[in-house]
Amino acid sequence: MTESFAHPYIPNSKDEIKRAMLKAIGLKRIDELYADIPDHLLLKQRLKLPSSKSEYEVRRHVESLLAKNKTWKDMPIFLGAGCWPHYVPEPVNNIIHRTELLTSYTPYQPEISQGMLQALFEYQSMICELTGMDVANSSLYDWASSLGEAARMAMRLTGSPEILVPKIIHPERLATLKTYAEPSGMRILEVDYQKETGQLDLDDLEAKISDGTAAVYIENPSYLGFIETHGRQIAEIAHKHGALLIVGVNPVSLGLLKPPGDYRADIVIGEGQPLGNATNYGGPLLGVFACRGDTAIIRQMPGRIIGMTTSQDKSSKGFCMVLQAREQHIRRERATSNICTNESLCAVASAVYLSLLGPLGLKELGEAIVLKANYAIKRLSEIEGLKAPIFEASHFQEFTVNLATMSVEDVNGKLLEQDFHGGKDVSNEFPELGQTALYCVTEIHSEAQIEGLATVLSEILNRGGSQ
Repeated sequence: MTESFAHPYIPNSKDEIKRAMLKAIGLKRIDELYADIPDHLLLKQRLKLPSSKSEYEVRRHVESLLAKNKTWKDMPIFLGAGCWPHYVPEPVNNIIHRTELLTSYTPYQPEISQGMLQALFEYQSMICELTGMDVANSSLYDWASSLGEAARMAMRLTGSPEILVPKIIHPERLATLKTYAEPSGMRILEVDYQKETGQLDLDDLEAKISDGTAAVYIENPSYLGFIETHGRQIAEIAHKHGALLIVGVNPVSLGLLKPPGDYRADIVIGEGQPLGNATNYGGPLLGVFACRGDTAIIRQMPGRIIGMTTSQDKSSKGFCMVLQAREQHIRRERATSNICTNESLCAVASAVYLSLLGPLGLKELGEAIVLKANYAIKRLSEIEGLKAPIFEASHFQEFTVNLATMSVEDVNGKLLEQDFHGGKDVSNEFPELGQTALYCVTEIHSEAQIEGLATVLSEILNRGGSQ
């Protein structure tokens, strides 16, 4: 047994308790628990850890480390690509930090979780209004998991094994989809794009779709920020072959753009992080998931659906989980999904955010984003050696910036030296686009910050091009 040490906060660390536990399982030494691990893999020396410190000393040390970081409060950040910087109104944080919401891990006992259930019901209702769908669940993990679940759902509904996705797709979402696809026998085919506009190539879609296609998936706005304008035609092509149309969205854009329900989407997914959830170092995120109201489709939906009902005497309303044909509520082999729970607090935050803004506020937010993003495009496109954007299309929030004389990596490094965080380097993801970065501009970016970015970029490219 290792040297004696009783931790003040861990009762099981006392020697007598350790001995009693070992005796109960028929062992003499703790090392016997690891007998199946090869001896050469075992660490035979003490870990090089610092000595214990007081709470104040630890706090001071951690704060000194954190002081080395720079956040969007310290410098302008033009990085999005799936987790975007937006302003979160203070009432959102105030409400979700109430203990009855903050500590409600998941409503397994709905009769004692009425507040959480009502908040999730309101979230679902607003997501349906936003997307033009009939039913929404009370959220999944993130956009990527929603895509994987939507593809599996389409396979179950159609009995077909093939999913068509755009070539211009977030590579991490595509990787997650492939993870979902591998055990199910799903085939994933990529559909090309029009080189001038970035729009989905409808001729290539017609050539690749077949009666064995379960669904066509598109993103609107796309991963590279441009708006897909062929939604209705894509839906017609998909439905003609008995396939479903899955649309991935940035929900903030729906304050301006037509909801996918208007162009006959069957399933709508997306990332709910912009709806009142801070970037939080990249998570947790919020998977939006909604669908048409056909009973067959609803019963295949993953995650949880919250319903509203009334008491037997009709005197009061109540909320409960409904249609639980999934996860641990039924036999594993019959479950529609392995999604058991998620960060429901993120969905509550989005419900509060959408309630605060309302339809008019969401529209004004979208207008502010488009105005600022287009101003940034105008200013950056004036810089010699830079093209913004690559595609001849309308963009929402994000746009591509192509460099003619320097690499994105070098430019981003020099931007950081000047306290500017540039866009995501997508040159390895889409080599045919050359040295290209994906920039993000939202309502938090001021005119002065955009002007500052343009000035610094111009100086960097002028110095780099003259070397």
